[in-house]
Amino acid sequence: MDSENADAGVCGCCGPLRPRYKRLVDNIFPEDPKDGLVKSDMEKLTFYAVSAPEKLDRIGAYLAERLSRDVVRHRYGYVVIAMEALDQLLMACHSQSIKPFVESFLHMVAKLLESREPDLQVLGTNSFVKFANIEEDTPSYHRRYDFFVSQFSAMCHSTHEDPETRSRIRVAGIKGLQGVVRKTVNDELQAIIWEPQHMDKLIPSMLFNMQDNEDSERAGEENPASLAESCFRELLGRAAYGNMNNAVHPVLVHLDNHRLWDPNDFAVSCFRIIMYSIQAQHSHHVIQQVLSHLDTHSKNTPRVRAGIVQVLLETVAIAAKGSIGPTVLEVFNTLLKHLRMSVDFELGDGSRRNSASSLSSTRTKESEERIVQNAIIQTIGFFGGNLPDYQRAEVMMFIMGKVPVYGTPCHTLDTVKIGHQGTKRIQAMLLNSLIMVTSGFKCKTMCAGLPVSFLEPLCSISLMEDSELRQLVLEILHNIIDRHDNRAKLRGIRIIPNVAALKIKREKISKQDVVFMKKHGQQLYRHIYLGCKEEDNVQKNFELLFTALALITIELANEEVMIDLMRLSIALQDMVLANEENMPMFIRCGIMALVAAYLNFLSQMIANPPFCQHVSKVIDMRNLDAPYLLPEHVFREKCVLPDSLDRDDVGLYFQTADLAEALSLPGYNVERLSIPYIPQVTEEDRLPRRKSFVDTISLQVDILSNSLPDQSELAEEITFETLKKAIDTTGLEEQERERRRQVMEKFQKAPFEEIAAHCESKASMLHDRLAQIFELTIRPPPSPSGTVTVTSGHAQYQSVPVYEMKFPDLCVY
Repeated sequence: MDSENADAGVCGCCGPLRPRYKRLVDNIFPEDPKDGLVKSDMEKLTFYAVSAPEKLDRIGAYLAERLSRDVVRHRYGYVVIAMEALDQLLMACHSQSIKPFVESFLHMVAKLLESREPDLQVLGTNSFVKFANIEEDTPSYHRRYDFFVSQFSAMCHSTHEDPETRSRIRVAGIKGLQGVVRKTVNDELQAIIWEPQHMDKLIPSMLFNMQDNEDSERAGEENPASLAESCFRELLGRAAYGNMNNAVHPVLVHLDNHRLWDPNDFAVSCFRIIMYSIQAQHSHHVIQQVLSHLDTHSKNTPRVRAGIVQVLLETVAIAAKGSIGPTVLEVFNTLLKHLRMSVDFELGDGSRRNSASSLSSTRTKESEERIVQNAIIQTIGFFGGNLPDYQRAEVMMFIMGKVPVYGTPCHTLDTVKIGHQGTKRIQAMLLNSLIMVTSGFKCKTMCAGLPVSFLEPLCSISLMEDSELRQLVLEILHNIIDRHDNRAKLRGIRIIPNVAALKIKREKISKQDVVFMKKHGQQLYRHIYLGCKEEDNVQKNFELLFTALALITIELANEEVMIDLMRLSIALQDMVLANEENMPMFIRCGIMALVAAYLNFLSQMIANPPFCQHVSKVIDMRNLDAPYLLPEHVFREKCVLPDSLDRDDVGLYFQTADLAEALSLPGYNVERLSIPYIPQVTEEDRLPRRKSFVDTISLQVDILSNSLPDQSELAEEITFETLKKAIDTTGLEEQERERRRQVMEKFQKAPFEEIAAHCESKASMLHDRLAQIFELTIRPPPSPSGTVTVTSGHAQYQSVPVYEMKFPDLCVY
């Protein structure tokens, strides 16, 4: 009996012997959970924890034990009290001993997140967010947040039946991810958060909520879309140099998986957020990612490619205002490559295009490819237009190097395969992009704006027999020459009654521009002269030619250049009257109208009364007797054109003698006016007609294939007429004497620059011929790096060992 009493006494005193921290923890829980946390006992527990921090880990473990038991028993009131106590202890204690306590805390948060009760998930998330805002004194070497990233990401994709509950869970998931980012992104030991396995969960979770904006009426943090966007911006703003690729790649993958490139409104919005959130020096990383993604989708549908290009346009537009990095030429190179591919896809296979069954699908594909091409051109132009002038000049040279032009190598665009139509399309699109790049370009000197390597291919295109290409070239010239924004005042071709009212801005021509006109003025005059007499010219061509002459007068003309422009005008008039090339009457009258409009403008710019009187007199006579020689009449739809032009009616035409008499002022060398302008001869004029790049290749192939005619063609039938022509040489002698006289007169009276340009063109022709001969006769020496030979359409490299190479005697010692 005594032993029983003794045992009972021992058991009865077990309660009072419980550890103090357990008793303090038990006291904070009321009998009824609705009463909430017992504040007085909570204060005691907090004081005890602060006084004895070594007990924190035990307090945390015991609280975790009670919380787990309450979760299993569905006593959620006590769960809320336990989490509130944990939060208060966490906020009050900042000692080294908090590390083990944090582990217990995170374990309890994980328990809540694993439950299927939305209220518990939200409760655990709120506690985690409070913990994330605490700055710890020392970093944690072993703590990982992989579970929380996965769990919060899953909450962001909640599909709960109740919309209100679904929104709460998604908001909690986003807040949890935001807490993970804040807790780990500044901790060097937690750089693992930027690894792909975590970014592939974080980024899509945010984008999913930004995209699924069902609760747009909610405001602030209660709206999942706005909260996800805020978290997305914060994450990107914290991204370092080495983490940009891992942050952007999941965005591209998400857009692919959800097919958000067509339509691409959400994709554009995402990349705007990215570009404005990241640091400016990291912009080129994003551009490179989008470019490589465009390469990946090179064979996708046109609308998808157009969507990616438009996204690239947005990124480039924002990046061009800051640091672009080394990607300038890479952007253009990639875009030009895809432009060529788009033309290939549009033109397609000739046999397929001729099939009647696929006619409608072909037209649809062509229209969709046009969307891609327009997007690429817009991107090229916008990017180039926002670059500094020194970079813009390089980009202009780079694009011009891609335009297929006769006489220049074009390795990146194989124009033979796509034919004449494809070549013309590429030329037009590249020139359109050049127009956008050169828009607003203000070069200090014309030598910098129009270097030889840019001017020559540009002028070569201006002589092709396609009016659209010539119009584009003239617009590019306008953009470069017009440095004072006068072009808008000169639009259209008309007889301007009062040029002074236009308030044209101009400065004194610089010495550098004087040198430029001495070197390249004849080249500009020549292409204007030849461009005027193209038979497919329309009103717009004449308008652009008039603007080009006016801009040259404003920006580049001194007294010597003005005399040359007058000679050019008189030469155009004489060419129309002589009509040796049987030009259509509309072209002849159009040239006459162009000359009248320009000389009227020039006379008022010079402000010479006799000159103005002579020009006005001719214009008045034309108004009375020949209105079709004025721009206001000839370009009307129902203008009646004459059958011929009477060159004897001198009152209708501008006379060289009258112009020379009017300009008998100091500074003007009027003697040069009597020298007729003759355009310099170049290699291009030796072609029977100025064709596109493909036509010249096919022409050369035809010449080679027909270089060995039949013997029957070589035998010429000899008749009495042929013998008579061979004996009668009087006409030939007269023509030879006249030609010699013109040559002597030209070398005696023509300006030195024109003679030098003429001789230089002949010398360049000789050098070109010699270079072609040497290229055919001289073989390159063997190289140990190998030479390329083409066999059956495949390139093969054959290397030669150094010991087998034969060197010239002068190279061996």
